[in-house]
Amino acid sequence: MSGPVRAGRPDADLRVLAVCTGNVARSVMLGVMLGALAEERGASWTVRTAGTHAGEGQSISARTKNALLTLPALSGRDLRHASRALRAEDLSWADLALCVEADQVRFARMLAPAAAVVQLRELVDAPGATLHQRLAVLTTREPDARDDVVDPAGGDQDAYDRCAADLWDLARRFADVVCD
Repeated sequence: MSGPVRAGRPDADLRVLAVCTGNVARSVMLGVMLGALAEERGASWTVRTAGTHAGEGQSISARTKNALLTLPALSGRDLRHASRALRAEDLSWADLALCVEADQVRFARMLAPAAAVVQLRELVDAPGATLHQRLAVLTTREPDARDDVVDPAGGDQDAYDRCAADLWDLARRFADVVCD
């Protein structure tokens, strides 16, 4: 396990905020995935989700739900959800905010400049053995849109399934960084 992100809080006890745009697809998928991986790996992450441009109280989309159900490791998970807009308080609460797009990183950093906000794909691809080492590099670097997780909104079920598969890979790689 790597060193703490915040003093006195080991990585296995992270408060993670998953962020996307509308908080009805990608961040919801990631939140469910991180919850499942925390249980599987014996970590006690607390995971919340939010969207940079989310309407309040929208439920998970049918395509998002179906995409999650294609992953056997997520069967039986509670998929109830109510979307919420990202606030500075969310970022203050979180030890780490994982965004799926570069623009979301920029938005979150404007809301809370001192927060640990990174792009998920950049984090798992960053050099460094520990989460702390990777964050030291990424929290000061401009995010890159080439590392965005493609938004499936407006797409067919296949687009949602591809997004879920991509996020599942990234979520497992994140768990490897944090739990190993």
